[in-house]
Amino acid sequence: MKTFRCGDVVPGCQREFLGADRDAVLAQVAEHARADHHVEPDPALVRAVEANLHDAPERD
Repeated sequence: MKTFRCGDVVPGCQREFLGADRDAVLAQVAEHARADHHVEPDPALVRAVEANLHDAPERD
């Protein structure tokens, strides 16, 4: 599982994303970028998101 916090790239944004893998998180972030930030994801945004992707903590 991977996790991403939008605020790591867009200061002040509180949205967090959790997905099975990189692609799942990127799909969610792309939709969020369009709907909430009114931007179309570009290669620079994808790189910024990828740089801030983390492994989600294991749950028991």
